[in-house]
Amino acid sequence: MWRMPEPTTTPALGLRERKKLATRQALLDAAERLFEARGYDQVTVAEIADAADVSVKTLFTYFASKEDLAFGAEHELRDDLVRAIVGRDPGASVIAATAAELRRQARASAPGEVDGVEGWHRAIGDSPALRSRLRRMWSDYEDAVTEAFAASTPGLDAPSARLLAMRVIALVRSLTTPEVRELVGASRDPVRALRRWIDRAAAQLE
Repeated sequence: MWRMPEPTTTPALGLRERKKLATRQALLDAAERLFEARGYDQVTVAEIADAADVSVKTLFTYFASKEDLAFGAEHELRDDLVRAIVGRDPGASVIAATAAELRRQARASAPGEVDGVEGWHRAIGDSPALRSRLRRMWSDYEDAVTEAFAASTPGLDAPSARLLAMRVIALVRSLTTPEVRELVGASRDPVRALRRWIDRAAAQLE
């Protein structure tokens, strides 16, 4: 069952562990830059390794496949959504809380650059290789949100918690559909277009 994490004191990592974490993050950062610039299907594992200044052999000690690099941070959005929903203001609907978090994630990091959800749009694109992984990811998201509802809402039965989670994930999942990516891609301001869609979709789901 999902629970809000308890504050913990993490012991200091040794030099070897810090180097491992730094290498893993360097690989994720390199993959993200290349995927966003050229799209998942146009980037090779060798290019990612080279950009991170490691060998391909080293890359595969951290990630089993290129697909794992594309989804290396897949749980971050899930956890952000759960926190936003569980910690929403009294009286705020779950859809409104979800939409607010998605608007925050659909951000511009600098003029002419994109980050968050819109950056992920560009990185993942419509790659057929990633479709099944996306479906599994959305299923995992739904399970996590269902557990969060059940744990944080007294009196809410399990079927109702699942139905609420399905509505939340429908909103999130819409952002990666071909239709929304086409809508956003046709705009001169993709971040603004994505936020407009989030508001529009939330209003319909409400």
